[in-house]
Amino acid sequence: MKKVALLATALAMVTTGSAFAADMALKAKKAPPVVAFDPWDIAFGGAIMSDYIFRGVTQSNHQPSVAAYFEPRYNVNKDLQLYVGVSAESISFANRAAAEVDIYGGIRPTFGAFAFDIGIWGYLYPGGSCADNAVTAVGGGVVPGGNVCPVSTTTIFLGDGNVMKKNVSFFEAYGKVNYTINDSFTVGATEYYSPNFLNSGAWGNYASLTAKYTAPSTVFGPSGVGMYVSGEFGRQWFGTSDAFYGTGVGTVFANGIPYKDYNTWNIGIGFTYKVFTLDLRYSDTDLNKGDCNAFTSAFNATGTTSVTPINPGGAGSNWCGAAGIAKLSFDLTAMSNLK
Repeated sequence: MKKVALLATALAMVTTGSAFAADMALKAKKAPPVVAFDPWDIAFGGAIMSDYIFRGVTQSNHQPSVAAYFEPRYNVNKDLQLYVGVSAESISFANRAAAEVDIYGGIRPTFGAFAFDIGIWGYLYPGGSCADNAVTAVGGGVVPGGNVCPVSTTTIFLGDGNVMKKNVSFFEAYGKVNYTINDSFTVGATEYYSPNFLNSGAWGNYASLTAKYTAPSTVFGPSGVGMYVSGEFGRQWFGTSDAFYGTGVGTVFANGIPYKDYNTWNIGIGFTYKVFTLDLRYSDTDLNKGDCNAFTSAFNATGTTSVTPINPGGAGSNWCGAAGIAKLSFDLTAMSNLK
């Protein structure tokens, strides 16, 4: 009887212990508290670059430029984001505009591996003055040559035969898509259209193909440094400018200049560390110096040998040629970096 009693007591202890252990296991697997979804976020950042290149054409006369942006975002759900933003870049235009200020907004829907970005982008160039070409009068002094600018004490006179409007602000509608092949490779396409590119009177259409390779996070060991290689090939199409620019280069183009379409490409390597990115890039176009001058109204065009059907004066500009760009930037989001 004693043995039976002892056996029953032991079984009871084992059963009780097992039930207690099971209860502990259930308590240990208790679900974590649900974190409320916050749809709002803000992205912002800045950059310093050795040259501000836009579609293969320098906007800063191949000189250093600084940039900054601020972008509030609203995530409707994990697959749809709404956003607006403002950015600014330092530039060097013939009309001596103070800066480029961009105001933009759109939507970013995601469908599986496809990420879209559709919106409107406004390019504003405040502080400009009308630029006319100049003629050196007998006995010295400068007088208007193109007679395209209103009489004003703020008129700029360019010695290379070019002219530029005081206001060159314009807007574009755009659509972009990226397809993520895997953790390393992404390909994409872009499309931008403006009915009045640079307020020149000419419509503009830009389309490109992009590709990016992101190296594994272990490529530099535990340092936290990442690396990518990316490139783009694009084509810019144009219509014909209005009479302002046609008159500026002679009566041959009294109805405007039929700007030259061109191809542009860039390829580069980037290194990332936390919120910082160092991007080293090569950019180029197939525009010759004469057609580049007719399109850009460069204030420092030189020579008389770069004659083309749309550039009869022969002055040439290097604003559309090969360029190397080093860009150091930082990018933060409030939800990820400022918690």
